[in-house]
Amino acid sequence: MHTHNHSHSHEDVKNIKVAFFLNLSFTIIEFIGGILTNSMAILSDAVHDLGDSFSLGLSWYFQKVAKRPRTKHYTYGYKRFSLMGAVINSVILLVGSVLILIHAVPRLFNPQQPDVKGMLLLAILGVIVNGAAMLRLRKGHSLNEKVVSLHLLEDVLGWLAVLLGAGIMYFVDAPFIDPLLSIAIAVFILSNVYKNIRQSLRIILQGSPDRVDVDEIEKSIQAIEGVQAVHDLHVWSVDGEYNVLTVHVVLTSVLPNEEIQVLKRTIREKLFSLDVQHSTIEFETPGEECTVCC
Repeated sequence: MHTHNHSHSHEDVKNIKVAFFLNLSFTIIEFIGGILTNSMAILSDAVHDLGDSFSLGLSWYFQKVAKRPRTKHYTYGYKRFSLMGAVINSVILLVGSVLILIHAVPRLFNPQQPDVKGMLLLAILGVIVNGAAMLRLRKGHSLNEKVVSLHLLEDVLGWLAVLLGAGIMYFVDAPFIDPLLSIAIAVFILSNVYKNIRQSLRIILQGSPDRVDVDEIEKSIQAIEGVQAVHDLHVWSVDGEYNVLTVHVVLTSVLPNEEIQVLKRTIREKLFSLDVQHSTIEFETPGEECTVCC
């Protein structure tokens, strides 16, 4: 029953670790390449990638913290620390995209000719390195991995834009292409950042998870033999993966303890199949007054 959770228990940490070292190594190469080619565009991207490396390092740390067992101070464990890494990374990505726009828009009106050959070589290397890291993280399950994957997608798209732009500029005198592509990529990234921040805030504010259908859960429990009604049902997610539910179940009649245990197990198994990993069930007898006010 818990195989799915344990199979990914350390893979996400390993994925982010690999992405961090790939990104940091390439950032160093970018700085050296930017100086050798005398390209401000490459050096600017190196600064951007240095920020990405910081974000990846932060994500790696938070994902490791999220694996710690629960304590009396953190009774659900440290799972939400992974979410905190996702929020911080989204904010950094937001700031980075805005900075790209601030620098790219003026260049549309005052384009500068970069070192095209140097751009082509570094762009090919950039697509390979960042593409490898992104593919590694795209298979991840945690929200943190998905946000980090978005960081790397930004880099891959950025280098593809540099590759395409440099390829065109190699044959045609059109330096305005570079800032135009940068603006398009920044707008695309901003739209994805908005979705990720919205999803993260929904989890923090304990909204019901997207993957969980509350109406279906209610109907499924009520369809089980021995259940009369369901109320006071609450569903939320700890980190976007681990979903929690509490519910009051009204019985059709007073049942012996053995039958209560069987019914509880049946309900839990049903909830697990509906993507609820942790459930707390309170049974009520027919006509019993519920004292819970929310």
